[in-house]
Amino acid sequence: MGDVVNLNRFRKTRDRAERAKDAEANRIRFGRTKAEKERDRQEAERRTQALDGKKLDDPD
Repeated sequence: MGDVVNLNRFRKTRDRAERAKDAEANRIRFGRTKAEKERDRQEAERRTQALDGKKLDDPD
């Protein structure tokens, strides 16, 4: 016979691990300073302008 397992404890442990994993992902995703966010926004804007400048005009 196998060991007796408390299913509620197992579920709670599993859920805690899942929440901890999600929290780590959120810390990486949202845990940035205002300066970092502004730098990323400016970089995205610069890339967009560079791409738009290389588009060919339509001969309409």
